[in-house]
Amino acid sequence: MVKPVIWTVDDDTDVLRAVERDLRRQYGSRYRVMAADSGAKALDAVKQLKLRNEAVALFLVDQRMPRMTGVEFLEGALEFFPEAKRVLLTAYADTDAAIRAINSVQISHYLMKPWDPPEERLYPVVDDILDDWVAGYHPTFEGIRVIGNRWSPASFQIKDFLARNQVPYLWLDIETEPEARRLVDSAGEDGARLPLVIFEDGSRLTEPTIAQVAAKAGLRTQAEMPFYDLVILGGGPAGLAAAVYGASEGLRTVMVEREAPGGQAGMSSRIENYLGFPVGLSGADLARRAVAQARRFGVEMLTPQYAQAISIKDSYRIVTLADGGEISCHALLIATGVSYRKLDAPGIDRLTGAGVYYGAATTEALSCKEQDVFIVGGANSAGQAAMYLSRVAKTVTMLVRGGGLAPTMSTYLIEQIAKTPNIVVQTCSRVTEAKGGKNLETITITNQQTGETKTVPAAALFIFIGAMPHTACLAGTIEVDEHGFILSGTDLVQEGRRAKGWTLERDPYLLETSVPGIFVAGDVRHGSIKRVASAVGEGSIAIELIHRYLSNLKV
Repeated sequence: MVKPVIWTVDDDTDVLRAVERDLRRQYGSRYRVMAADSGAKALDAVKQLKLRNEAVALFLVDQRMPRMTGVEFLEGALEFFPEAKRVLLTAYADTDAAIRAINSVQISHYLMKPWDPPEERLYPVVDDILDDWVAGYHPTFEGIRVIGNRWSPASFQIKDFLARNQVPYLWLDIETEPEARRLVDSAGEDGARLPLVIFEDGSRLTEPTIAQVAAKAGLRTQAEMPFYDLVILGGGPAGLAAAVYGASEGLRTVMVEREAPGGQAGMSSRIENYLGFPVGLSGADLARRAVAQARRFGVEMLTPQYAQAISIKDSYRIVTLADGGEISCHALLIATGVSYRKLDAPGIDRLTGAGVYYGAATTEALSCKEQDVFIVGGANSAGQAAMYLSRVAKTVTMLVRGGGLAPTMSTYLIEQIAKTPNIVVQTCSRVTEAKGGKNLETITITNQQTGETKTVPAAALFIFIGAMPHTACLAGTIEVDEHGFILSGTDLVQEGRRAKGWTLERDPYLLETSVPGIFVAGDVRHGSIKRVASAVGEGSIAIELIHRYLSNLKV
């Protein structure tokens, strides 16, 4: 932790050196003593301290300085560090000004010059003031700070990206938190261009892209080597399991993840039926544990990054990444998973990120306190989100197209929802319109049986409908079904005939696609069971099959 700052300002260089020397000798082990010979210089430096998220414990400032008096400096500095203590250094003739400053800038004390000996006339006063400051001091958050507007889709995307990638950050709403305005002013901005992202070193990005934030946050998007034994596309449960097993068994492994490790499961607020966790765990916690385990075995992770195309050359499988880079391998595992289908209704696209969210959007849960929120969907992910939001929201209404939850949701979740008084399940219902100015305000719900419609106030709408496979990068290279899910194993052998283009005498292995050496696992596979445990199992099985493939490979 960086030491809090004691800041002294005096235009008389001899006095400045003396007070700096005395302060550093007495307090240097616990505080960082800084000095400036003018108020203007000090004020510029104060703004940089604010951006670096450092704490100022005490301003000890000379009153009689040209161009900017001590009181004028304190008036400016306290805009950025209102909790800092302040002491004026005054000559006898300035005591009236010092007394007036007690009212204007609430100075803690004023000291007459000279203060010799400091053991009697300086340290006791400063000791008492610093003790008072420490008693009310709360250490500042050390990490990335995001300043923006709650209803800004760009702000939501950055918060969601950082949260899902386990990068600590502090969110500050420009409309409700004075600290946000102080940081914007320190950065020399007017608040018109947000979000503003400030990093630990004080550097900042205005209206940044996700890629820019990722690079500054230290996430890796480029591979260290051109060739790997195994490339895994997708960092959900299947991809993470394969990464752990592959690397632990000696394969040079790189995992490429489009958004954040954990995939769709990583967005789950609570998973209660995963083996070995009797009280359940969040998707984010599962992802964090898996990432730590994979890194322990030396897995290289690229995120945010994704495959743009896949090509074949002899025994090599070549992946072209979104930034134009290429990595090659002998074995490729596709575990890109699925994403929620878009809800086709007027107003939904415009309000996405401003009250309308796909997935659990746990970063927005606290904003729903004592408000009415709605969930579209009736599968486990929707049920988990309903239980999570019910802790803070006034009411949670689940809008389900079918006649009930039983066909699509686990029994344990149905029972929990039934016992939760502020969750309402509304069947045979769909959202047909969303309205609002800068944020969601109302939704229109249509009953599919009667055709009746009603418009109700809504603070937030969370959407969990269907699944779209991430297979755009295949571009005809690999056989898929009519919905885009990847065919593998016995699904490729019809009436004794193998898939078109299959080049080997043997049949495809269980999780092998229509191209030898390219495997598939998890939700993106045709016929997969959409459960976390199933995805983890497929990821581990795939590694055994990959070993079998590599052992017979002639390079």
